[in-house]
Amino acid sequence: MKMKFTPDYYDNLESKIPTGKFRTRFAPSPTGYIHLGTLRTALYTYLLAKKLGGTFILRIEDTDQERFVEGATELIYETLSSVGIIADESPEVGGPVAPYIQSERKETYLPYAELLISKGHAYYCFCDKETLDEQRRIHEASRIPHKYDGRCSLLSEEEINANLEKNVPYVVRQKIPPEGITYFDDLVYGRIEVDNSTLDDQVLIKSDGMPTYNFANVVDDHLMGITHVIRGNEYLASTPKYNLLYKGFGWQVPDYIHVSQIMRDATHKLSKRDGDAYFGDFIDKGYLKEAILNYVALLGWSPGTEEEKFTLSELTEVFDIKGISKSPALFDYKKLNWLNGAYLRAMTPEDFHAAALPYIKTGVKKDIDTAYIAKILQERCEMLSDIPAQIDFIDELPEYSPELYTNKKMKTTPENSKDALTQILPILENISESDWKEDIIHDEIFKLIEKLGVKNGLVLYPMRVALSGKAFTPGGGIEIAVILGKEESLKRIKKSIEML
Repeated sequence: MKMKFTPDYYDNLESKIPTGKFRTRFAPSPTGYIHLGTLRTALYTYLLAKKLGGTFILRIEDTDQERFVEGATELIYETLSSVGIIADESPEVGGPVAPYIQSERKETYLPYAELLISKGHAYYCFCDKETLDEQRRIHEASRIPHKYDGRCSLLSEEEINANLEKNVPYVVRQKIPPEGITYFDDLVYGRIEVDNSTLDDQVLIKSDGMPTYNFANVVDDHLMGITHVIRGNEYLASTPKYNLLYKGFGWQVPDYIHVSQIMRDATHKLSKRDGDAYFGDFIDKGYLKEAILNYVALLGWSPGTEEEKFTLSELTEVFDIKGISKSPALFDYKKLNWLNGAYLRAMTPEDFHAAALPYIKTGVKKDIDTAYIAKILQERCEMLSDIPAQIDFIDELPEYSPELYTNKKMKTTPENSKDALTQILPILENISESDWKEDIIHDEIFKLIEKLGVKNGLVLYPMRVALSGKAFTPGGGIEIAVILGKEESLKRIKKSIEML
């Protein structure tokens, strides 16, 4: 049955709309893990609100129950909280226009759909699935873009009431003007114009009474007093439909800011298959959340300076939508790695040790001084997940070829490396267990270098290879000797001399 809502019903809701202040919203759907593009939208929306001295709202858009993923809502809360994006109004903290979960606002949408019907900008559609499928088949056979033919918009009042009386299932569709153009002004892309004849009479209310994403989005943005909307440029094509809804209701249209997509390369988006799409993927790879957030901010936005490392509070100070680019943002692992390394090096030794400890324990099973290893790693590490492979030689010396001692830069060969190790061995043997410390080993080795009158690399490189079986390690031969201890260090050097 058609429902009747008095003007007082709408007046009551309209009277609660906050006014006189900038209000932005981040409105994710709880359909799984947080995509980096989604995190970027949240960040830009938050930064814009804080820059304008406004209010940042978190709204959960769960009208598509078929795609709802259990636990995804909580994951949204946890992710935003972990990176410091804290909502002023949300399902967790409440606010003047609660509830902030769309499924809890279900009773709001049908009245507004009926208000739109009464204004002539929407209509009841009673077409069943078979009818719609037949329309699609005809369009596909004719090779013309499919869209609903609008037949139910021609039903008389009597026919509509008869169907409602008989409880014939229906949806509510938007009535798109058949002629003319619809335009909107985007703060990034400028004026966008669309021919109305290309637009479909989209469904606003589904047969189960739930609103579609597009309709709930408009109604909630209006009732929550949203002044600025930031979203991906994939919504550029939908925005004319949004604006026709605003026009039909007689509502103020918010300012739009559409941002480009994040691409893995020129033709591919970030993807789940490649493990580079979700925030959690990068946390699992050993990136710091602060570095991820900082890097995401730079994907499609420039501060206008050469500076690239920003805390969240610093981003709030420098953020300006004028810096948002129309061009697709290409994901650059090298830049992210550099930025993550910069964050790791900026940590206190204690904080870095705590962050690195799980990775150190993965790479080394022996009982060792993890704080000392962390000290060595901090200046030489870009990703925490690199650590196990960097220190796996500690438990057991890997097999390696004598050719590893050949290093053009160091001017070493297997022959002169054997000579260097033969000189190093008695030096280390004469250092007592109690004196087996970095400064003492350093002084003794450099006395040897001075005595031999050679460059440092001719002694230190063979020492590194003999102790680690690798050409590159987080620390040099002296630090590795400290980590391994006297007995294991002597054992490895003797083994190398025998091999050479």
